Amino acid sequence: MFISIIKYSLYLLTLALCASGILFFKRKNCRAEEELAALKNYFQTVETTLNSVRYGNLAKKINTEFYPDYSALTKTINRMIETLNDREQMLYESQTELRNQNKFLQASINSLSDGIAIVDSEGTIINASNNMYMWLDTDILRGKNILEFINLLDDKKLFDLKNSEISLRNNTELSFLADCNKLELEDKKERYVLVLKNISDQKEIETLKEDFVATLTHDLKVPIIAESNMLNLFLAEKFGEITDKQRVALNNMKASNNELLDLVQTVLETYKVNASGLTLYPETFELGSFLSEIIKEMTPIFLQSDNKINLDIDGNVEINADKTHLKRVIKNLIHNAVSYGAAGTDIDIRAFQDDSNVTIIVKDYGKGIPEEDIKKIFQKYYSTAKKFRRTGTGLGLFLSQQIIKAHNGILEVRSEPDKYTEFCIIIPK
Repeated sequence: MFISIIKYSLYLLTLALCASGILFFKRKNCRAEEELAALKNYFQTVETTLNSVRYGNLAKKINTEFYPDYSALTKTINRMIETLNDREQMLYESQTELRNQNKFLQASINSLSDGIAIVDSEGTIINASNNMYMWLDTDILRGKNILEFINLLDDKKLFDLKNSEISLRNNTELSFLADCNKLELEDKKERYVLVLKNISDQKEIETLKEDFVATLTHDLKVPIIAESNMLNLFLAEKFGEITDKQRVALNNMKASNNELLDLVQTVLETYKVNASGLTLYPETFELGSFLSEIIKEMTPIFLQSDNKINLDIDGNVEINADKTHLKRVIKNLIHNAVSYGAAGTDIDIRAFQDDSNVTIIVKDYGKGIPEEDIKKIFQKYYSTAKKFRRTGTGLGLFLSQQIIKAHNGILEVRSEPDKYTEFCIIIPK
């Protein structure tokens, strides 16, 4: 009986233990399912939050109170969102500042009287100012090549333009000076800034001025020639005998009159060069006798300055040129040598030839030309005469260079201050 009770008790205990084990495992599985469901819900919340951030909603965050078991991860995610929000704000502020700077820069460029275009290495327009759109008469410039709108003169290349004259394809009445400079950029891409300056008004004023001067000098030429003819009659004693002193005075008057006539003629020739270019009538002649004749004509000037002329001709030199124009050049160079050379010094004139060229050199030993003036002396209206309290139009060397260029030649100058000045004419045979 006792044994039966013990067996029954053991059976009940076994059943209780089994029931407890089953209940424990059921409760454990239930808790695991609850935790798995909670974890799944949390990750869905994280996914929803991150998707919102992905599409720009940086105000979206995870509430730590709803998920206390995952507070550490939640705080990390929220801090990442806050950092992104701060960076987004900084980026927005930087972009706003950059846009404002770009607007300021564009407004500044548009306020300039010049036209500005940024182009790449192919000449494609990247950006342009309002004046460019107006002058080129188009609504679209970006992406187009600048050479579709402008004409380059004198065989210039686009990226070699330095204060160079150009014209527009759509309006040839306007005149422009162009400068093209490379931009130094950190990205190493080739970019250039092209600046156009409208000089149409200046050219019109210059044309009016030249027309006025040409008319005035043309009217002055008539009485000057009449005076020269009258002086020749006096010197030929057509009105009676003259004394030696009168002859000297008349010769001085004739020399001054010839200088004035040369000055007037220089102005007229310069006007003709600008208006229609030079017309040459070349002929072949012996250079030695030609230069001797010029020196003889200018003898009264040499006598006043006490200069000695040394003429050196290397053999029998022949040249093919326009006598009248070449004579004007030689006389101008000799006159400058007398004016700016020291009184009583030599003036050397040399001429020689080789297989290709004829060379004429006029050299004086006077004040010389400063280095900063060397590049300017052939410019129209530029003159160093004021530095030495002398009169000058600044047209003589300009016209001389144009005459030599018309002969396909070169007019060069070399000088050392307070020692010498040497002008060299080189004309192809």
